[in-house]
Amino acid sequence: MRFGKTLRESIYPPWKDYYIDYSKLKAMLREDKRDDEDVPWTEEDENRFCNEVFNVQLEKVAQFQEKTVSSLKERAEVAFEKLKEMAPSDDKPKSDITTARLKELKAELDAITNEVKELKKYSSINYTGFLKIAKKHDRKRGDRYKVRPMMRVSLSERGFNSEQAYSPLLNKLSLMYYAINQNLDEGEQQHPVDLDLESPQEVHNGERYTAHKFWIHPDNLLEVKTAILRHLPSLVYTQQASQEPDGNEDPKITSLYFDNSKFELYTRKVDRQVDASSLRLRWYGQLNTKPDIFLEQKIVHENGLSEEKKFPIKDKYVKAFIDGEYKMEKTIAKMERQGQTAEAIESFKTTVNELQDFIVKRKLEPVLRANYTRAAFQKPSDDRVRISIDTDIAFIREDTLDRDRPCRDPQEWHRRDIDDGNMTYPFKNINQSEVSRFPFALLEIKLKEEGGRKRPTWIEDLMASHLVHAAPRFSKFVHGVASLFEDYVNQLPLWLSDLETDIRKDPQRAHDEEEQRKAQQAEDAMVVGSFLGGGAATKMGSYKPATSSPVGKSYLSERAARDARDSIPPTSVKGNGEQEGDEDKSTQQRSYGTLSSVFPGFSLSRYSRAKRQRAQLPEGVTKPEVWLKNAGPLQVEPKVWLANERTFLRWQHICILLGTLAISLYTAAGENFLAECMGIAYIVIAIMAGGWGYAMLHKRRDMIIERSGKDFDNMVGPLAVSAALMLALILNFVFSYRDAFAKLDVGSQLVNKTEAAFIGELV
Repeated sequence: MRFGKTLRESIYPPWKDYYIDYSKLKAMLREDKRDDEDVPWTEEDENRFCNEVFNVQLEKVAQFQEKTVSSLKERAEVAFEKLKEMAPSDDKPKSDITTARLKELKAELDAITNEVKELKKYSSINYTGFLKIAKKHDRKRGDRYKVRPMMRVSLSERGFNSEQAYSPLLNKLSLMYYAINQNLDEGEQQHPVDLDLESPQEVHNGERYTAHKFWIHPDNLLEVKTAILRHLPSLVYTQQASQEPDGNEDPKITSLYFDNSKFELYTRKVDRQVDASSLRLRWYGQLNTKPDIFLEQKIVHENGLSEEKKFPIKDKYVKAFIDGEYKMEKTIAKMERQGQTAEAIESFKTTVNELQDFIVKRKLEPVLRANYTRAAFQKPSDDRVRISIDTDIAFIREDTLDRDRPCRDPQEWHRRDIDDGNMTYPFKNINQSEVSRFPFALLEIKLKEEGGRKRPTWIEDLMASHLVHAAPRFSKFVHGVASLFEDYVNQLPLWLSDLETDIRKDPQRAHDEEEQRKAQQAEDAMVVGSFLGGGAATKMGSYKPATSSPVGKSYLSERAARDARDSIPPTSVKGNGEQEGDEDKSTQQRSYGTLSSVFPGFSLSRYSRAKRQRAQLPEGVTKPEVWLKNAGPLQVEPKVWLANERTFLRWQHICILLGTLAISLYTAAGENFLAECMGIAYIVIAIMAGGWGYAMLHKRRDMIIERSGKDFDNMVGPLAVSAALMLALILNFVFSYRDAFAKLDVGSQLVNKTEAAFIGELV
């Protein structure tokens, strides 16, 4: 369907004069005039078009939207004041509240709610219209100027297509609906509505979860992960089976989404129609490793709950199943051979038939691939809090819409160029017009619904911090289609305008805004609680302001604040206590860039050592008598014992060699005193080597048993033995040298006496 027809069908009659004049803008571009193709597009034409689209049409739509939002807020406040006036008090009992007044107030709320829905449709269709007309301009008249980037920025600055502005209004309306319904239907048991309307609910294995989705800027990703790891361990799954934890890198996940040529599933999901569905094939890792493939359908019901149906399928049967030629007969026969219950087999058959009928009747086929890396956080055997962070998100076209140049072989169910080539992020080897990379990481927090159980405080702090940007309705399927198939769809999701903004926030400002929101919400809940009576005011309106958020600060923000304080001169000292406190602050300021600023617990000052010694354990916590590393039975691998014994045998080998040398030298010495002394010295060194090896054998054995964290190496023994050997050899050489020269002197003297006697006889 062409967008012009979609726009005409979407117009809300009372506001028909305030929509984008799409036909006029197309006429200015000469979109449908073949005769004007040879007429050049001049600078004057460009200025006239830009003035019309930016200064006339965009301003008209933006001003009307701002005016309507303000009007709806005022009407909601008036209705809220009426509700406060009807609240029972000492002078006015609850019985005085008439049903007629309540019904009248409810009718007013219905009118406001319906108008809010129409306004969201109004924003969405105009947002799509501006982007499409900008794209038409760039394609047809954009040789010199491209207006689409400027249009995206303008739409983002004007708050177009953003759901954030509606959230406080919807929360207040939900509170008033709850209070009125409680009084109109007192006989029925009702539960408070979920004030967090932005968080859809899901059902997994009969358990109900509330899902919260956020975007994370790459600069904040590490800080978010560390904040989560303080409370939940990292859970990494293997590529083959998502049920077995593994210590390797985070797995790569591929989801193959289905739709038809008219993108009916996408349209129903964007419009949030009843029972809107999405269908996908999902697997871990590379497809050529034969991973487990799951066919999954996610259905969003009228009450907001989402239901998931899935079953495993082998890759060789996927194409036949999509074409309706295979109904999982082999899997069913295998289940029967395994002796599974008739109920399980029948449930499997029902799921298979429903999904196959869903595919065949709607002529669905793979159109989009989403590839991402997932890091999961969850306590083992505890699924009350489940957190996942998806990074390196890429969307790739998988369609065959263009029969002349299909992205995927029509005879295949997936792109073989990607799977056979083991391509990974950022997918540089494919046509870049067929891939879209998501600039942020995606955080998803799933909390199990338990009666009366509050969310963990650290979860609340994380969701309200500056580190994340709320994206409650974000869908990978919807975003991928909107990014890659814009020419085929006539409605775009709400969050696209946020991609053009910097989602990073000032920590203190984000914290203050969240505290203000909570206080306003608690005040509204207090009014509703007083209207209901019976202690509901205390229960619904309990709120305790926080001085600061543990996650609301970061190292960079604290550093910036510290640098700002450094530029402020110190104040005068008024008292001893204040002086000491100022000295502490100045010490902290001066310590920037030192080791103690990086490791706050590390300091060599006497004050810091005394402070660490005076540190007391929290109430109820006792100092452990046994270290955690020493708890449990001792389990030592045999190679540790064998390594210790092998070192001992090396020492005994040295001892035997030296002992053999020493005894041989001593035995062969005879009357040579020097040889006897050196033999005794070598015997002493051999005994020292053997004794050292024996002592170290027992010492290291005790260290192993005690699970000591000390080093097992010891350089004293080898150095002592080496030094003793070198000293013995040097002394041996010196004494032998002196003895040899002494013998030469005695020999020369004998020769001289003989010569003198011989000469005397001759004379």
